[in-house]
Amino acid sequence: MLEIRPTCENCNKPLPFNSTEAMICTFECTFCATCVKTILNHVCPNCGGGFEKRPIRPEHLLDKYPVSKKVVYKPVDK
Repeated sequence: MLEIRPTCENCNKPLPFNSTEAMICTFECTFCATCVKTILNHVCPNCGGGFEKRPIRPEHLLDKYPVSKKVVYKPVDK
């Protein structure tokens, strides 16, 4: 099950469970679509992999399967 991390690792923008802007790599590194396109050039700075749109967890499942509260904030050194 995906963690559904709450923020962009680069800019710390909130990315709630229902965000359509959240992008993840194969290791669930989480970034906003803007950072992926304009800063990262679609390449994860942590693993070198690509990104896909993060699925939205249905709201009715949040009690049983809560999203992560773990914030990973590691701005990319341009």
